[in-house]
Amino acid sequence: MKKDVCVVGGAGHVGAPLAIVLASKGLETIIYDINANATKVLASGKLPFLEEGGEVLLGEVLKKGTLHFSSDPASVQDAKVIILTIGTPIDEFHNPSFSLLTGCIDQLLPYLSDDQTIVLRSTVAPGVTTFLDGYLKEKGKKTGLAFCPERVVQGKAIEEIQTLPQLVSGTSREAVKVATDLFGRIAPEVVEMTTHEAEFAKLICNAFRYIQFAATNQLYMMVESAGINYSGLLAKMKKGYPRMGGIPGPGFAAGPCLMKDTMQLFAFEKHNFVLGQIAMMINEGLPNFIVENLAKSMNFRGATVGILGMAFKGDSDDIRDALSYKLLKILRFSGAKVLCSDEFVKDESFVSKERLLAESEVVVVGVPHTAYKTLAIPQNKKVVDMWNILPRAES
Repeated sequence: MKKDVCVVGGAGHVGAPLAIVLASKGLETIIYDINANATKVLASGKLPFLEEGGEVLLGEVLKKGTLHFSSDPASVQDAKVIILTIGTPIDEFHNPSFSLLTGCIDQLLPYLSDDQTIVLRSTVAPGVTTFLDGYLKEKGKKTGLAFCPERVVQGKAIEEIQTLPQLVSGTSREAVKVATDLFGRIAPEVVEMTTHEAEFAKLICNAFRYIQFAATNQLYMMVESAGINYSGLLAKMKKGYPRMGGIPGPGFAAGPCLMKDTMQLFAFEKHNFVLGQIAMMINEGLPNFIVENLAKSMNFRGATVGILGMAFKGDSDDIRDALSYKLLKILRFSGAKVLCSDEFVKDESFVSKERLLAESEVVVVGVPHTAYKTLAIPQNKKVVDMWNILPRAES
């Protein structure tokens, strides 16, 4: 085989940083992705999304010649290890959907051999690794199968892939060994688990964070409804009192993983994961609360409201499942004219933050981009700053 690793879906947020790191360690790595435009951007030395240190390392591996690109599924037959960055999203009923994963496997089947190993990288529902192992065997394949979930913070993957322990599991000892040898090249430590343990570990990491955010968001709504600034209250509560140091501030808990992974556990537990369901209701209900709270003191008809930040997290250009867009929809339905601005998201309909501040009667911080820390907020503006990032934070 000509290549060490083929990363399927390797031009995305999960696959590209991993492929770049693998290539930087001298492994002959090929990115296979049906998004030809994204692979073209990567081949030019650019990343199609924000990633700290990504373009520098990408330039190095392109110069070394250890990173390659393909839009042909036959390219997987050239690699010893095939890493799939296709996960299990949730459907309209909040149940895991396997169609993307099995569809990807079906596409690759003609090019798989028994001496290869497939590594599942993205989140999968409990039991999916075992299910896919049986699926491959039903198709006459003895290809090895491992599950090694990513646990990095988006935008810092290049760093965290190389500094965080890697969970490794597989459906056979041979698959575990292949995965251990591979990730042992890039991670400081490898932690072996069963496939079922690894599936739960990844989901619990995200579900627990989602529940934490729901707890503080519920308290935020309670305290703000009582006419008290929640961020100011937190600061006073935490002063000299370390036991409260771990409570996070409020804000939109969104993105492609937190709610989805919580709902994976909700579906697995036959919809009896009540804590997860409540967390989803609280976090998804926060945009409604903001609008309803503002409506107590203003009429949206004819008013202009500005949303500062449309990405799902600070200093990111990723808008997947960003709750700022839900807020935008609710405000427009309420009759408001809405101006949107973002430091990283490219959208021709967006305006500059300066124009937004000048023309909006109400300013809502949708996401805490660092650039907002030094904004000069006019005193006549009503401000909703859950994140407490603006120089003047009123709610």
